[in-house]
Amino acid sequence: MKKTKTQADRPYRERLGFAGGLQELWKHKLLYLMTLPTIIWVLIFCYYPMYGVLIAFKDFNYKDGIWGSPWVGLKNFQFLFNYKGVGKIFFNTIFLNVLFIATGTVMSIILALVFVEIKKKVYNKVVQTIAIFPHFVSWTVVAMFMSGIIGGSGILTRWIVDNGGTDPAFYTNPGWWPLILVLLKLWQGAGYGTIVYVAAITGFDQEMYEAARVDGATRLQQITKITLPLLKTTAIMLTIMSVGKIFNGDFGMIYALVGDNAALYSTTDVIDTFVYRALRQLNNLGMSTATSFFQSIVGLVLVFATNFITKKVEPDAAIF
Repeated sequence: MKKTKTQADRPYRERLGFAGGLQELWKHKLLYLMTLPTIIWVLIFCYYPMYGVLIAFKDFNYKDGIWGSPWVGLKNFQFLFNYKGVGKIFFNTIFLNVLFIATGTVMSIILALVFVEIKKKVYNKVVQTIAIFPHFVSWTVVAMFMSGIIGGSGILTRWIVDNGGTDPAFYTNPGWWPLILVLLKLWQGAGYGTIVYVAAITGFDQEMYEAARVDGATRLQQITKITLPLLKTTAIMLTIMSVGKIFNGDFGMIYALVGDNAALYSTTDVIDTFVYRALRQLNNLGMSTATSFFQSIVGLVLVFATNFITKKVEPDAAIF
């Protein structure tokens, strides 16, 4: 016999109704008012510019503008897919982002566990500040320091040569750069990424840890048997959101560090840097917009696919 849903079984938003929704807004008007600046910002900077995606299907020129420029269909997409090195560019973009997501997630969780274990509040704040600070350092500044470390006469290069090693030629040998980029990404983002994990850990029910200590569990056992399983949902949700940008290269980092050094393109050239160079040379806004649109579509598909798989394996960790 099919069970009939009662009023209590229906989702909250359905039970609320339109009139109830208005009452909810009025009752908590001050709380909702606090979100207004963020809503306005999102509408202006995220939704209003979306009509510009029309450029991807037009032969854009500044004189006629977006609406007046002639339609060209999918012609702008042909430039990207007809480029002979597009396969390598796609591979670099996905490969580097997979490395960034995997290593960043693991390191952020490890650092979050370390921060939580530091019981003295002063030391905890100092360590967290030091770990988060690199997130706010410009990649241009980092590139200058890296030149002084791994450049032709850099500190690390001279140390290797002075100790009988072969000059690694970091700026002409592309094989080094996946490792260099991953290490720099960890240095820059792992500390900042701990914020969500630390907040999640501090919100866990402390009675579970007290019961574990009473049963004789060590700190390591508490971490592996309680903390990490509870963090799994948060880690999966953040990973799903990161997957949405897996087809977007970190242009700011890669271009600041590599620039137009063609010797390193085989391992560092990603979609964003390729489009930027093409835009400078051809001044074709339609092509760059088409590429960005393609990246967004792929990201959307990957988010839905990842969320679908997650819902089958770990329903509680799915975003929707």
